[in-house]
Amino acid sequence: MKVAALVLGILGGLAGLLGGTCALAVGGIGEALGAEGAEEVIGLGWLAFVAAIVGLIGAGVALPKPKISALLMAIAAVAGLIAVSFAYIFATVLFGIGALLAILGRNEKKPEA
Repeated sequence: MKVAALVLGILGGLAGLLGGTCALAVGGIGEALGAEGAEEVIGLGWLAFVAAIVGLIGAGVALPKPKISALLMAIAAVAGLIAVSFAYIFATVLFGIGALLAILGRNEKKPEA
């Protein structure tokens, strides 16, 4: 289960980076056109981008530290979803399932060779 958490966390991180980039692009276009609130969209896009990186870090520690991994991926899922909503849905689902698998797989024993 920890390997699945690692894979889902990496996929969620990539999806989150894409969602954050989309939010940054929309905010940049809004800023160029003089739309009101574009600065806020850009800031939230950066928050989603950072959340995706936190989720990737969580995925990276899924094998040695599954509890920390689950916490980091859950934080990334919630923060990104709050930041950019629709653009982060796919990443939220992947991070959520990855966090759940990391928690459930924390007591796995290594098979003896």
